[in-house]
Amino acid sequence: MNPIEFVRQQAPFHLLPEEAMQKVARGLEIAFYPEGSKVLEQGGARSQHLYLIRKGTVRLEREGQPVLHLEEGEVFGYPSLLSQEAPAFDVVADEDLLVYRWGERVFQQLMVYPEFAAFFTRGLAERLRFSSRLEGALLGLDLSLPVGELVSRPPVFVPRDATVEEAARLMRDQQVSSVLVEGEPLGILTDRDLRNRVLAEGRGPKTPVLQVMSAPAKTQPASTPLFEALNFMVQQGIHHLPLEQDGRIVGVVTDTVFMRKQARSPLHLLRRLERTKDLADLRGYSRELSGVTEGLLAGGLAPSEIGRSVSTLNDQLVRVLIGLFEAHNGPPPCAYAWLVFGSEGRMEQTLLTDQDNALVFEEKTPEAEAYFSQMAGFVVDGLIRAGFPPCPGGYMATRWCRPLAEWVQLFRGWVESPTPQELLEAQIFFDYRKVCGALSLEPLDAVVAHTAQQGIFLAHLARASLQFRPPLGFFRRIRAEDGGVDLKRGGIAPIVALARVYALEAGSLAKATVERLRAAARAGRLSREGAETLEEAFGFLMRLRLREQLAQLKRGEQPSNKVALEGLSPLERRHLKEAFLHIRQMQESLSARYQTDQLG
Repeated sequence: MNPIEFVRQQAPFHLLPEEAMQKVARGLEIAFYPEGSKVLEQGGARSQHLYLIRKGTVRLEREGQPVLHLEEGEVFGYPSLLSQEAPAFDVVADEDLLVYRWGERVFQQLMVYPEFAAFFTRGLAERLRFSSRLEGALLGLDLSLPVGELVSRPPVFVPRDATVEEAARLMRDQQVSSVLVEGEPLGILTDRDLRNRVLAEGRGPKTPVLQVMSAPAKTQPASTPLFEALNFMVQQGIHHLPLEQDGRIVGVVTDTVFMRKQARSPLHLLRRLERTKDLADLRGYSRELSGVTEGLLAGGLAPSEIGRSVSTLNDQLVRVLIGLFEAHNGPPPCAYAWLVFGSEGRMEQTLLTDQDNALVFEEKTPEAEAYFSQMAGFVVDGLIRAGFPPCPGGYMATRWCRPLAEWVQLFRGWVESPTPQELLEAQIFFDYRKVCGALSLEPLDAVVAHTAQQGIFLAHLARASLQFRPPLGFFRRIRAEDGGVDLKRGGIAPIVALARVYALEAGSLAKATVERLRAAARAGRLSREGAETLEEAFGFLMRLRLREQLAQLKRGEQPSNKVALEGLSPLERRHLKEAFLHIRQMQESLSARYQTDQLG
C-alpha cells in the first residue's frame, strides 16, 4: 500500500476532501527512529510536526513512568503544535519506528477543515476531562469510573443475514475492529474472527457471519466500574466488550482503549501471554506483573481487587504452560485439575511469591502417573522461569501429584484424625482453588464442607492458626525486630488463619479472606463488627505491605514483608497499633472458645 493510501484510511485524514489530500501528499515526510530513541522530549523543544505511526509503537512517559502507548495508525505531536508549548511527555520509540509526518505549516492549512480540526480539539477535551478526574494518579486511569465513560461512538451493527465480506467492508468504512450481529442472541464479529475463523480456515467472502461470529456476545452494564470490566475481559479472554444501558447496547470498548489509557494494564500482559510460544517468552513476566500491580494501586484499587486481577493473570500463565505441554505431549490420559494454594488460592497475591500448587488426576494408572508427573515438572519449571521461586517447603505439583481418591483420603485424615504438626503444615491446603482442568472436585469439596461438624479438627486448626501473633510488647507498644515490623507474620497471616477457621466452622467453601469473614458473619460464627474490623485491618495491612514492597523494588531491593516504623506517618502507626490490638483480641477469643491451651 502506498503512503497516501495508508494515510487516507487513518483518522482524522479520512475526513478530509480530495483537495486537502493533495496538500497531505505534497507535505508528507517519512522518518525513521530506532528503538529507544526519543522523538519528543518533555519540557524540551516544541513539536515541529504532526506524526502518524506507520509501523511500530511509541510510549508516552512522564518523569520516566509510562503513561500511554500508541500504535500503528495513531497520531501524536499535535498538543504541542496546538498550544505552541513544550511537549508534556517524552515520546519514546518502543520499537523501531517508521512515521509519516507533516510540518507545522501543512498542519495549520489542514486545520481549516472543521471535521479534521474537531478531531484534535475533541481529543484534547477528552484528555483534559479525564485528567481532571484522575487527581494525579500515576498511570493514567481512575479505575472506579464507569466503563461507559470510555465509549466514544455508537456501536456498529450488521443484519443476521450479512456475509463476512459485507461485515469486513463495514468495519473498514467505519474504522472499527468489530461489528455486532443483530438479533437474539446478540453476536459479535471481530477482526480476529476474520483472521482466525475465515482467512485461516479458507472460507470465502460469502460466508454468513452466523457461521463465524461469537454468540451470545459477552456484555457488561455501562455502569460497571472500569476495574470490574477490565477484570471481566481478562477472565473471559476477550478483546471487545459490548456495554448495555436501559436494555440496549450503547457502545463497545476494546482492550486497546484500556491499554492506551493505562500503559501498565493487565491486558498488556494478557496479550503477551497469548503470544507465548515457548518458555523463553516468559522472561520478564515478574517485572511486568510488578508494573501492573503498581498501576492498579495507583488507580485506587483495594488490595483485594488487585489480588484478583493479578491472580487471574497468573491463572492464565498456568493455562498457557499446560497448553504448551499438551501441544507437545498429546492430550491427557484422563481428567485432571491443577490446583493452587496459599495467597494464590485465595486470589490475594499481588507480587510474585514462591509457588504453592498441586496436581489431581482422575485415575491411578502407570500412564497417568507418568504423564502428569511430566506435566508437573514442565509447569513448575515454566513458573520458575517466569519469576515464581520454588516453594522452600516443597508444596509444589512435582511433589504433590496424585489421584483424586488419594487426595480425598488425605483430607479425610486431616479432618477426622488431626494431629497438631500435620495441621500446622497443611493449613494452606484448605485454600485450594482449581485453575485448569476438567476434573470435578466435588468429592474434595464434600470433605471440606463436613469440617463444620468436626469439633476436634476445628480446635486443632484454631490452635494452628495462632502460630503467628501481633508484635505487641509491654504497654501494648509495637515491637520492632531487626529494624522493622513483619506485616505478614504479625498481622496478615493471623487474619488469614482466623478467617479460615471461622469460615470452615460456618460450612463455607469460600477461599478469599474477605469472603470468608463475611460468610462467617452471615452464619453467626463471628460478630458482624468483629468481621468488619478484621476486614478493614486486612485491607490496611495489605496496602501498607504492597506500597513498601513496590518502593523496595524501585530501590533495587528484594521485596520483604517488613516495614520500618519510622517510615510511617503518625496516623499510620496509630492504625497499625489498633489493627494489631484487634487481631490479638480475636485470637484470644478464638483460643478461649476452643480451649486451645488444653489440647494434647
